[in-house]
Amino acid sequence: MTDQTDISRESMEYDVVIVGAGPAGLSAAIRLKQVDPDLSVVVLEKGSEVGTHILSGAVLDPCGLDRLIPDWKERGAPLTTPVTEDNFYVLGEAGQVRVPNWPMPPLMSNHGNYIVSMGNVCRWLAEQAEALGVEIFPGMAASAVVWEGDRVKGVVAGEFGCNPDGTPGDGYEPGMELHGKYVFIAEGVRGSLAKQIDARLNLSATGDPQKYGLGMKEIWEVSPEKFKQGRVIHTMGWPLGKNAGGGSFIYHFENNQVLVGFVVHLNYENPHLYPYMEFQRFKHHPMVAELLEGGKRISYGARAISEGGWQSLPQLSFDGGVLLGCSAGMVNVPRIKGNHNAMISGIEAADAAAAAIRAGREGDRLTDYDQAVRTGDIGKDLKKVRNVKPIWSRMGLSASLMLGAVDMWTANLTGWNPLGTWSHGKSDAAATGKAADHKPIDYPRPDGKLSFDRLTNVAFSFTNHEEHQPCHLRLRDASVPIAVNLPEYAEPAQRYCPAGVYEVVEDAQGPRFVINFQNCVHCKTCDIKDPSQNIVWTTPQGGDGPNYPNM
Repeated sequence: MTDQTDISRESMEYDVVIVGAGPAGLSAAIRLKQVDPDLSVVVLEKGSEVGTHILSGAVLDPCGLDRLIPDWKERGAPLTTPVTEDNFYVLGEAGQVRVPNWPMPPLMSNHGNYIVSMGNVCRWLAEQAEALGVEIFPGMAASAVVWEGDRVKGVVAGEFGCNPDGTPGDGYEPGMELHGKYVFIAEGVRGSLAKQIDARLNLSATGDPQKYGLGMKEIWEVSPEKFKQGRVIHTMGWPLGKNAGGGSFIYHFENNQVLVGFVVHLNYENPHLYPYMEFQRFKHHPMVAELLEGGKRISYGARAISEGGWQSLPQLSFDGGVLLGCSAGMVNVPRIKGNHNAMISGIEAADAAAAAIRAGREGDRLTDYDQAVRTGDIGKDLKKVRNVKPIWSRMGLSASLMLGAVDMWTANLTGWNPLGTWSHGKSDAAATGKAADHKPIDYPRPDGKLSFDRLTNVAFSFTNHEEHQPCHLRLRDASVPIAVNLPEYAEPAQRYCPAGVYEVVEDAQGPRFVINFQNCVHCKTCDIKDPSQNIVWTTPQGGDGPNYPNM
């Protein structure tokens, strides 16, 4: 977008400005109005409507919703599919071994949880928020932080109509500054504002580097005789093997719809790895193919998942605001759940901000929020499982199943982790190895029935970007993809992007790097995995991106 310092904008004042209408932001908004109905609260959402940019598995632990809206069942919350079966398999290429439930720590049980569309849960939460008087502005991307010294005073939102070079076009709208006594950053994983704030205030200095996975998901409509509402299946092993960590989920949701997802940990070394094609290959496993054959894929999407957990939590509060949910990295990796912690973080932040405003404060650090997260339910949830991910990264799947289980069992029974706290080590970008040190991987061609090419699948994310706006995927140095990443890493952006955004095209002048930003599903993988850290994901103009109907 344009140089934010040279533009005159109108401003609006609120008690609390919330960026992101996901479970964290909406829970915070609701809680603020529950505590003090007179507080002025606004929620900004970059999607065209609430829920269109929400993608999650999802099996929801309702503990956060129980705290926020205890009578959610009576109010018609879209939690209608309780988990009835909990199955875990380790896959080989031609078969599978079921891991029995009894050796699993109790925290791994899904009894009492619900298979949901988090997009629909967020749409319902938005209705509850608006009924309390919260203002929600969809299609309003927050593109910059408004600073007052080192205090976050607000955000810039609603800038439209820039030319491709970033200059104002004929229909340019500069947007507005929305100022708050406190600003809540609830953008989700690897948000652009959170990165701006961290770059200035160094919030992540005290923790390990954040770790990530790439989650890809399809919704399938399967034959009624193969569908069992409430069935939950998780798998590990094939096809990833030693190439990468990760696994899958298969959730039997409702109306013969099955949610099929695949997660690849982004600390993999082999730059030839193609996460999207690993997902497509997974669907040809006999157990999965038998379920999907004769069915119909009806939706596709992808997003990054924060996996660092307890060790990677940054400083959560800063002068003028806080980080919520996945903006801070509150996913419990072995449970594959973060929505409950996101909602609890919104509640804790709202309580801290309401108390501060009631005491006449504004613009300072809400240290009570940091304390509540680290010593309360979120901290207890994350500390118990803090070693599973680093064990897996260092020692592989088998060790993580055994050592991780012992560590979790002991923590669950005593509150003490016998393995202490293992470090995550280097970032996912730094983990990428040189192409010459790894073998290329030969992937089978998609068959168009169970597996699909990327561009065909992206059409099922209903993604749209106005083509004449500036490219929101910025290169720090335009020469790096061809001069550095191609010879050293075989330019992995061609493969790690699950939407086919990046290409290396050969022409008469040699190879050139092409960015098809119109395809972008806002997963942020490029911002995370690029080995040169040369790609910067920024927000496109509001309303653009995927339009997930039921994810």
